[in-house]
Amino acid sequence: MSVNQAELMAILPALRRFAFSLTHSVPDTDDLVQNTIERILTKASPEQVDVTKWAFRICRNLWIDEYRAQKVRAAVADNPDFEQPTSVEGERQIMQEINLTSVGQAMQQLPAEQLTVLSMIAVQGCSYRETAEALDIPVGTVMSRLSRARISLNRLISPEPADEGASCREVH
Repeated sequence: MSVNQAELMAILPALRRFAFSLTHSVPDTDDLVQNTIERILTKASPEQVDVTKWAFRICRNLWIDEYRAQKVRAAVADNPDFEQPTSVEGERQIMQEINLTSVGQAMQQLPAEQLTVLSMIAVQGCSYRETAEALDIPVGTVMSRLSRARISLNRLISPEPADEGASCREVH
């Protein structure tokens, strides 16, 4: 069974958003989406498969493969050419961009399992059930990974100051 062009066109925006939430880079997103579409077109889809779930799973697996390859090579460094240019339109916009950048950087520090679940739910807007089905994991695992991802993000974005006991001392 093959996927028709109308089905691909319908899922392309959602697939692109999901890929960007994983890569945080427009060029890497383009590559990931292209590789995903290529894989979809060259492989026969399983019978009775939801094309959206199948596409998300392929995209996630391709990203994980690339992520692992980058870790093995250990040659990936931050490249300023991949960052989107910032415009100076006011302090509020600059602060929003700084916050978005810090969230993106914090998300990249999450384990792949947590990042995938967080991206599907927070960025893509999938339900817990949809995420569980797309990733082929139990709903409880989705909830657990999402909870751990949110806690980790909170710690990474706003780390608590070093506690030197001053806040716990009672004054008599």
